[in-house]
Amino acid sequence: MSKAQIKVMDNGSFKVSGDVELVDMDGNVFETKPVFSLCRCGRSENMPFCTGAHRGEFESCVRAEKALNEENK
Repeated sequence: MSKAQIKVMDNGSFKVSGDVELVDMDGNVFETKPVFSLCRCGRSENMPFCTGAHRGEFESCVRAEKALNEENK
């Protein structure tokens, strides 16, 4: 089992990789690939997955605080 990772992409999606199960509020499981991207702009036509509809119209460059990064290693 590989450790799951969610990477916050600049001006884009959440890139998810590793052993993870994606479920809706009713407990239904979404079919996923080993690496997939989740929408965070709300423009996707295939929610909750990213379709790239955000390009040029969504800005967000989030960074973790350095102290938190060092603790989690």
